[in-house]
Amino acid sequence: MDDGRDQQDFERRLAAARAAAEGSGRHKRARSEAGAASRAINLAMRLGVELVAAMVIAVVVGWGLDRLFHTTPWLMILMVPVGMAAGLRNLVRATGTGSGTDKHGA
Repeated sequence: MDDGRDQQDFERRLAAARAAAEGSGRHKRARSEAGAASRAINLAMRLGVELVAAMVIAVVVGWGLDRLFHTTPWLMILMVPVGMAAGLRNLVRATGTGSGTDKHGA
């Protein structure tokens, strides 16, 4: 067999792998910054969806109750602040900010 050619091929591939490893070190910071931006966008999208979903659910429940009790539009109007409060509570819970108490309130 041709051990000289195999050795040269191995050395060439090893040098290419080392060069690629050194190059990835320079791009590591750029990738971590892109990852942080991606996580921030994902969090912002999640927070927006949570707020809108809470409002939509509250309005739909209010509308349904108005139809059931023939009180149009009062229960729907009453449910808007309830939906806002629920949405803001979800935002605070999702971001991890709050009063600093544990989930049992102690």
